[in-house]
Amino acid sequence: MDDVILIIMTVSFLASIVGSICGIGGGVVIKPVLDSLILFDLATVNFLSSCTVFAMASFNVSSSFIRKESEIELRSSSLLAIGGTMGGLLGKYSFEVFRNLFANPSYGSAIQSFILLIINLGSLIYTLNKHRIKTLQVTTTLNIVIIGCSLGFLSSFLGIGGGPINIIVLQFFFSMLTKQAAQNSLFIIFFSQATSLLQTMLTRSVSNISLPILFSMMICGVAGAVAGKYINKKIDEKFVNMMFVYLMVLLVILNIHNFITFIS
Repeated sequence: MDDVILIIMTVSFLASIVGSICGIGGGVVIKPVLDSLILFDLATVNFLSSCTVFAMASFNVSSSFIRKESEIELRSSSLLAIGGTMGGLLGKYSFEVFRNLFANPSYGSAIQSFILLIINLGSLIYTLNKHRIKTLQVTTTLNIVIIGCSLGFLSSFLGIGGGPINIIVLQFFFSMLTKQAAQNSLFIIFFSQATSLLQTMLTRSVSNISLPILFSMMICGVAGAVAGKYINKKIDEKFVNMMFVYLMVLLVILNIHNFITFIS
């Protein structure tokens, strides 16, 4: 068991570093890795991943405001966060319905892995071709809230805390550069995950959580955020883009592996 906790802590720490730098939250890495270990049920994996991402995003957002280093576009990101909160509630409810549809929980995990595969593959294709794609500048309140609601739904339903889809959406719909998109993404993730976790605790929809594993992962999430913020100051936009691309390639491979494992 000690070896398992060490592996999970290492994954949580490294995922939170990358998540902090790229703004993807880290859950998009943690969830498929936990899925591949086949140690926990679907709801537990989602909860552990979401808690780690919430800890990382909380530190990142609060420290950016305290140190006045924030590049958050408050109007757009606040509206996205409002939408994300509503989407997070809907996503959590949908997840509870979804996981009860299958007598074999592996089928639910397989579907989630397939959805993550599509998201990561789409994010990779967009990133490799974004220099040829004309971006938008959405300003209408309703449209921004709807976009945020969609992001919050996916984040909560999949237990990934945002993922690369946040970055792609912020780049395409709001013409943000990668580093600015990363900060705004973490701001949105903070609110959507806070809502999702609060709902989980109030409804007690997850049981038998190992507190040592949970607290270890959350501590590693904060530690990863500290390391990620430090590294982020030392690297340029080009390096962040390159890291994002390599990460998407690895995640596509991992999601394919998980999908095949769960359906076999």
